[in-house]
This record gives sequence, C-alpha cells and structure tokens, in this order.
Amino acid sequence: MTAPAPSRAAAGRATLLIAMSACGFGAIAILVTIAQATGAPLLTLLAGRYVLGGLVLGALAAAGGTLVFDRATLGVTAFAGIGQVAVSIISLSALQFIPAATLSFLFYTYPAWIAIIAKFRHSEPLTPLRLTALGLSLAGIFVMVGAPGTTSLHPAGVALALGAALIYAAYVPIISELERGRAPMAMATYMSAGAAVILLVAGGILGELTVALHRTAWIAILLLGMVSTVGAFLGFLRGLRVLGPVRTAIVSTVEPFFTAVLGAWLLAQPITRTTLMGGALIAAAVILLQLRTAK
Repeated sequence: MTAPAPSRAAAGRATLLIAMSACGFGAIAILVTIAQATGAPLLTLLAGRYVLGGLVLGALAAAGGTLVFDRATLGVTAFAGIGQVAVSIISLSALQFIPAATLSFLFYTYPAWIAIIAKFRHSEPLTPLRLTALGLSLAGIFVMVGAPGTTSLHPAGVALALGAALIYAAYVPIISELERGRAPMAMATYMSAGAAVILLVAGGILGELTVALHRTAWIAILLLGMVSTVGAFLGFLRGLRVLGPVRTAIVSTVEPFFTAVLGAWLLAQPITRTTLMGGALIAAAVILLQLRTAK
C-alpha cells in the first residue's frame, strides 16, 4: 500500500529541515578553513567534530533504545568510520589548493558517479537520463576548471575534490545496505563513533592532536559537532522520513550554493561567474537524476 502523501504543512517543515541540514553540511569547509587559519591541525578539528557529535548522537540513540552492541555492529562502525574519515580528510585537504565553494561544487558530482557505479554493482542501465546527468556534471567540472591552458584552479585541489566525490559515491550504496535493519539515529552514531576512534588514534600517532587551540578553533569545533554533525544529521533524517529520497536530494542541492555564499561572506572568497555556471550545471545534473520514477 502506498503511504499517504504528507500534508502541505508537514512537507513544508520537512523541506525546511532538509535545507537547514544541507546548510549545516555546507558550512564544514568554511569552518575548517577558518579554524586552520589559526593553526589548528585538520585531524584535531575532525576528531573534535566526531567526538562531540558522536557523544550527543549516542546519548539520543540510547535514550531511544536503538543502540545495539554486537560483533556485527563493531564491523559496521569500523567500516563506516573508515569511509567517513577518508572522505573528510581527502576533501578538506583540497582546501589547501582551491576555495571552499569550488570544493563543494566539485564534490557534489558524486550523485552522477553513483549512477555509474550502480550500473556495475546492480546491473542498472545507463539510461539516456543518467547519461545526460553525467554529461551535465562533467560539463560543470569543465566550466569551473577551465579549458586546457587557461586553468586557474590548482590540479591537486581538483583531484582531491573529485577523488573524495568518487570515494563517497562508492561509500553511500554500501552504507545504505549496512543500514538495513538499523535505526537511522543508531547508524549515525556508529558512523561518528568509528570516525572519532580512527581520528584519535591517527592524530595521536602523528602527533596532530592538541588542546592548545585558539578560541576561534574551539568555536569552530563546537559548531562542527553540534551544527554540522548533530543538527545536520537530525534534520536530514527527520526530513527524509517525510519527503523521501527524491525530494530530499533535490532540496539538498542548496548545499554547494550555501557554501559559496558563506565563503564569500566570511572568507572574502570571490564567487566567480565560472564557479556559479559550473555549479548550476552540477546542480541540474543532481536534480535530473531524481526525475527517474521507480519501476
């Protein structure tokens, strides 16, 4: 039986939650850039984010009685943590070479890569719609990066951003399978906990963990944990429950544009015409991918 459509008021609230969640995720690159400008190590910032976020999410999940502790959960926590750390470190490392807005738009090509990976993992056909979306994403990358000989973006930054998008595209379908039978809040806790443990160990080994941080860096960690992790996760999960994956993905295209605006406001990073044009093409590709009806 088809679930009843949500009321206009419920859909409106859910849309607002998803948009706020996307803005929370979109603020990550900006907050990290601001904190690193004070000398804060990347591993310290990420560890602080996931430790704080994991503790709060874990408390909420425990209160709801959804946390499970067994061998399978340990494996899920380890895998989810490794994937989360890999995507975070690779993507945020690109900030050394390219602006936050460009990173966000390039990373947002991941829905197109998911479509390609789905072809090989689930034997789903590369329909004309998907090929068109992929073409739009690639065109968006080309517009932002520029034609050969006129490129103004550092190739290392572009490679890191696209590499993170590809890893995330492979990561999402696996996480979707691992989430089956587990409450979303509990899954978010496992992801945060796994990432926190890995980052704490790596930071300790590399000597990049410190509490001697500037006040600005501590504020950034607080915002990363509470806004970009707890708030963003909760808003996303609650909005997704009402809107479903299609409308959620469409609303989430606000994320890279929010990053661009926030970067221009807080970091004085220019929003170039090519960045907006390329970002619009990538956003169009994401929306186009959601137009395929279930069969």
